[in-house]
Amino acid sequence: MSTNPSWHDRLLGGFRKTSDRLLGNLAGLSLARLDESTLDEIEEALIASDLGPETAARVRARLAEGQFERNMEELGIRLVVAEEVEKVLAKVAKPIEIEAFPRPQVILVIGVNGSGKTTTIAKMANLFLEQDYSVMVAAGDTFRAAAIGQLRTWADRIGVPIVSGAEGGDAAGIVFEAVKQATERGTDILIVDTAGRLQNKRELMDELAKIRRVLGRLNPASPHDVVLVLDATTGQNALNQIEVFKEVAGVTGLVMTKLDGTARGGVLVAAAEKYGLPIHAIGVGEKVDDLRPFNASEVARIISGVEELVRG
Repeated sequence: MSTNPSWHDRLLGGFRKTSDRLLGNLAGLSLARLDESTLDEIEEALIASDLGPETAARVRARLAEGQFERNMEELGIRLVVAEEVEKVLAKVAKPIEIEAFPRPQVILVIGVNGSGKTTTIAKMANLFLEQDYSVMVAAGDTFRAAAIGQLRTWADRIGVPIVSGAEGGDAAGIVFEAVKQATERGTDILIVDTAGRLQNKRELMDELAKIRRVLGRLNPASPHDVVLVLDATTGQNALNQIEVFKEVAGVTGLVMTKLDGTARGGVLVAAAEKYGLPIHAIGVGEKVDDLRPFNASEVARIISGVEELVRG
């Protein structure tokens, strides 16, 4: 019998610091006296929890209406937070759909160095394998030998083919070869790692543009997805990265990682609110199966502390 925790339990553990931070920021605030000052404090507490100003403002407005039982003060606040967070996340919780024809569906994965991009590619590949898709990966981050070696190790571990070259090699050439091989094999999905050196935006833009030109010659519809990997521990800086990479790379969706290592997981909500980009999956651990699409209601109840209060 497996002793591995369920995905729900992993979410509970992963968002615990985020939930504790939110509840800590709300501690001592009472709904018994709903004057402007108290509402301001609640709104500020939600913003301080990285949920974003728009969500905080809507929670404030809901609380000002006072449409809940006065003897449910603590649960009342949490329920309103959960409902507003769910509204935001429900619009963006969208797994990647594999529908490209002809195959392969090409997924460019981008993100700053240190975001967990290469490991996330392996987790994405594993998720697709579980859904009975065939997968190939391409080591297009030729700027770092470590990235190439890491992706090779992961590819061997999960049993998917990889196309790679030497450090400093031509990324577009590797992508060209990968698409060619994936097409010949009839592979469903090709996941391409790319360089993440934002220090030189122009250089990164030029490289991504070259990769896009190569892909366009082989299949005008590709890349089908441009997925930005975000490290939740960076908090509000993750929002800055979305802004830059939208401009540089034409991001079509997000994956947020390392939610288990931070109290700043509320940025998931702020990102959804501000940009409305699909959030394809979230990561709450280091294991290969710790990346999954998410249920908006479940995550909202966990972030707000409703789940823990009800269970407790």
